[in-house]
Amino acid sequence: MPTMTTADPSYRSRAPWWFNLAGHLLEPWVRLRREPAEPASLLQGDAPVCYVIERDGFSDALILERACRAAGLPSPMQPLPFTRRRRSVFALARRDGWLFGRNRKRSPQDPFGQLVRALEGFPDRDIQIVPVSIYVGRAPTRESGWFSVLFSENWVVVGRFRRMLAVLLNGRDTVVHFSAPVSLRAVLSEETELRPERFARKMARVMRTHFRRIRAAVIGPDLSHRRTVVDAVLNAEPVRAAITTTAARENITYAKSWERAHKMMMEIAADYSHPIVRSASFLLRNFWNKLYDGITMHHFDKARAAAPGYEVVYVPSHRSHADYLLLSYQLHASGVVVPHIAAGVNLNLPLIGPILRRCGAFFLRRSFKGNALYSVVFNEYVAQLIDRGVPMEYFIEGGRSRTGRLLAPRAGMLVMTVRAFLRAPRRPVLFQPVYIGYEKLMEGKSYIGELSGKPKEKESLVGLIRGLGVLRQRYGHVALNFGEPIELTPLLDAASSSWRETTGDPNTKPEWLSSVVDQLAEKIQVNINRAADVNPINLLALALLSTPKHAMAENDLLAQLDLFKALLEELPYSERMTLTPLTPSAIIAYGEQMNWITRVRHPLGDVLTLEGEQAVLLSYFRNNVLHLTAAAAWVACCFLNNRRMSRASVLRLGRIIYPFIQGELFLPWDAEGFGAQLQSTIDFFVRRGLLEAVGEARVLERGPGQDDGAYRLGVIARSLIQAFERYYITIAALAKNGPHAITAAELENVCTLTAQRLSLLSESLSPEFFDKALFRGFIQKLRERRVIWTDANGKLDYDSALEDMVRDARVILAREMRHAILKITGSEEKESSRNAAGAEQASAAPEQSLESPEPMNTSEELHERHVIAEHHEHERASADHPKE
Repeated sequence: MPTMTTADPSYRSRAPWWFNLAGHLLEPWVRLRREPAEPASLLQGDAPVCYVIERDGFSDALILERACRAAGLPSPMQPLPFTRRRRSVFALARRDGWLFGRNRKRSPQDPFGQLVRALEGFPDRDIQIVPVSIYVGRAPTRESGWFSVLFSENWVVVGRFRRMLAVLLNGRDTVVHFSAPVSLRAVLSEETELRPERFARKMARVMRTHFRRIRAAVIGPDLSHRRTVVDAVLNAEPVRAAITTTAARENITYAKSWERAHKMMMEIAADYSHPIVRSASFLLRNFWNKLYDGITMHHFDKARAAAPGYEVVYVPSHRSHADYLLLSYQLHASGVVVPHIAAGVNLNLPLIGPILRRCGAFFLRRSFKGNALYSVVFNEYVAQLIDRGVPMEYFIEGGRSRTGRLLAPRAGMLVMTVRAFLRAPRRPVLFQPVYIGYEKLMEGKSYIGELSGKPKEKESLVGLIRGLGVLRQRYGHVALNFGEPIELTPLLDAASSSWRETTGDPNTKPEWLSSVVDQLAEKIQVNINRAADVNPINLLALALLSTPKHAMAENDLLAQLDLFKALLEELPYSERMTLTPLTPSAIIAYGEQMNWITRVRHPLGDVLTLEGEQAVLLSYFRNNVLHLTAAAAWVACCFLNNRRMSRASVLRLGRIIYPFIQGELFLPWDAEGFGAQLQSTIDFFVRRGLLEAVGEARVLERGPGQDDGAYRLGVIARSLIQAFERYYITIAALAKNGPHAITAAELENVCTLTAQRLSLLSESLSPEFFDKALFRGFIQKLRERRVIWTDANGKLDYDSALEDMVRDARVILAREMRHAILKITGSEEKESSRNAAGAEQASAAPEQSLESPEPMNTSEELHERHVIAEHHEHERASADHPKE
């Protein structure tokens, strides 16, 4: 919005000389911005105009007079026709005192009563009432000082002295908001039954509500008084019932039970303070400049355009403690209301906790189990925030990801949000996913320790002070990508056409609620991943971590980076994914600058390598974007240990494995969509010369092992191969124990120990290889697919589908890795007998090609074998009769 200062030359001010003199003295200190830019277009007809401002003040009158002069509007200082009023402006509230001021409301009969009486008996008269909101210092600029932040606009009614300081310090950022005029005659004709006194009181209430709504849109909801929210929660019917139940169950007085609930609320509730938020923003600006080289936001304009009219819930990925501050700071700096953030009670530290609380953080315990009163109090607090239209932010992963992948969602906060909306669906809810991408993490080394088995260090003020040393480092760039927003109402409509009939009951929990929440959680994680930012560190991690010694010749690394960039550009994962514009050579230079990679000089060509624990740290950033190359990695995996394979086999095996990698990486496609993505990826590899399509494009073939194309395919494949190795560990351990012999928890423990043992024997495995959560997710997906199930005794049972998965794994995994897994799990004897049986069959049958070691028992598979056999025959004929 441009600044508007040009005066209308035809404007005639009726103000006294001393008022005009004060306006000239104030003019250098104030720069106005009108909303809308041309408010004169809002006026209707020639009826006299009366301005209504929210709060009384000399500076507000001066600002209004100047804004009207610049916009060509009637002067607020002229007498109002038909009335005895000497001015065409009045305020709903006055200030008393010079320093702090108290809000004293006028009697409604004063202004509105006079206007109503002026129209009585004169049906041809009318007055246009124009509400005007004036905000001084909405958002201090980069050059603003500390006092400018303290005296910026907020909900607190201040005295004349503080208002004067606010104008002097922040007057150059003044907004004058003109609302559409209200015809007093039209309103009177609609309220013919009301007496003039009651009508005047109603008009005053309507105006106060209007000003509160405008102020909430500009500077956020009024939650500066924590006590009002606490009282509202404790007086809510569900909380009072829970207090009574607790008192009866524990045989204590109601007063003591109420005190317990009050203590819980004081532990939970935010104490939002606009001055503190602005002060924190002022401090964080310098902090981010010292810590990061830049913070960028992508697709924020789309997110801002979608938000009006919705209760917005920000649901970002959670990778660092900096996530809380980064998103709130960027939203505030962009002129958007800072959300209330759900934070773990472990962050409620001395000194730090109160600051976070005043910046909008509300605290929750890790578990509500066994504490019904706390659960009811917290649920009611969330419901109050939603009912008041307060934007919120929480992390559905439940905690920070130690591996770089998105964690399986925990639906607690989502359930509370959905139930709060069902209880009072006044404003539709919009979930805004946000992907947060880093180039280096402050918590990197602690994550490695936790993945290696060390207990998580408890947050403390001493630990925070001890960790300030990390602030001496630089952490590169940070990206905040706003994903596709998700509306709650369409999900509810799809689940039940009668969901609106369940509203109003705070205890409502319909049968379809769990499925809606699960769909919502899955969609949030998918949309976060769809908004991924691919930075130079991600690409270096994808390439270097897929080599045995985490080292590559510079020419090979340049080619591999170029291949990854081409893949992501030609087959974009989604329209909201962003990719670094740096060239491969610039990416390498940047990695060296960030001290991620080391250059080893050599006469035959430089080598880029990772030293020490850099490889382990870098695995975090590979996992950030692993989902983007999942389809390409699967196709490449099929040729890791096979020279040739039919296109149909690649697609068939891909459809089998897809549900499991989809659950682990939150991929966006259905089965058909993934098949189409595989087809496009195969075509891409053929265009790039990494695969050759033969036999009427039904057979795919890679070059020999020493070929450059085969090498690059292998690098892509190894980014995902560890997932298949984990899957093989699970099914091998289950097969070794047999049906009805082991529970899901016991299988999870066995798999974790096996993976830990295997990682000790292999230097190339990353720390998340033995992450228990990944095994838990795979076991759960096997149960969902009915590959395994729980019997009456809680033990796991399975059928022949598990044997099929073992057979398919032989196509992908190398013989050495399979034997190592089988040896640790104790399944080697069973595999040896299976191989012996296979050898006997092979001696009585023609040799099968490498790409199809599984038995051929369908017409489709027989056709695939026939196509490959024809190709082999053609190769032999070409070898016998070479071309001239």
